Amino acid sequence: MKKDALILVRGGGDLATGTIHRLWSAGLRVLVLEAERPAAIRRQVALSEAVYEGETTVEDLRAVRIGSPAQAPAVWTENAVPVLVDPEGSCIPEVKPDVVVDAILAKKNCGTSRSMAPLTIALGPGFTAGQDVDFVVETKRGHRLAQIIREGTAAPNTGIPGVIAGYGAERVIHAPEAGVFYDVHAIGDLVEAGEIIARIQTPEGEQIPVTTRIPGILRGLLRSGYPVTKGFKVADVDPRKEELANCFLISDKSRCIAGSVLELVCARLWK
Repeated sequence: MKKDALILVRGGGDLATGTIHRLWSAGLRVLVLEAERPAAIRRQVALSEAVYEGETTVEDLRAVRIGSPAQAPAVWTENAVPVLVDPEGSCIPEVKPDVVVDAILAKKNCGTSRSMAPLTIALGPGFTAGQDVDFVVETKRGHRLAQIIREGTAAPNTGIPGVIAGYGAERVIHAPEAGVFYDVHAIGDLVEAGEIIARIQTPEGEQIPVTTRIPGILRGLLRSGYPVTKGFKVADVDPRKEELANCFLISDKSRCIAGSVLELVCARLWK
């Protein structure tokens, strides 16, 4: 693999951003592919926000939305990362990446294959190492977090969030009904149990309140105006009220996963 290798990352959510930031910090060229309407909750640490805002910055890493792959080199010269709306990965044959990292975290394979690049890596469940991709990186919290899987799959999705300060499922808030999500609070706000943080406007015009289950800091919140289905994840509460800064920092989990991705990329670079 050449030293000016192109690393293409599918997805720009908060977990993907940790990997993108680590690769960028190592001096590698990264191109991010995103959906037309990303649904990140931890938006303060998600480079996918560049899709909406034109550009965004996470821990000194600036991401800039581009309209075509031809615009990527100009962004790289600014020491920034280009973000292209291309959920299908249709530009991959054109840009010929050296590495493809599937960081969509959809819990299923959204079309990534080993034929896309000389080295393919996927984060989390939904992929089989050695078949769908070359390597899979474990994303489930615990002793095996960030384990590099060379054969087989990551742990299946349990649907149960990791426990923080004794709270697991209670931390995550889902839409009570289908409709359009409108926020009442902002990321970083202190909230109490039972507090209204947003409303869902149903197709019939009804306003359904979205409430918290525990007190804490509103660490994640869906973008206002986003259409949701019933049960859609819309917010995340951190019960540790003293951890306000965490709303604006890449998580420990994300950094851990990023280290394994960088290890695989460097191993190929040095080979």
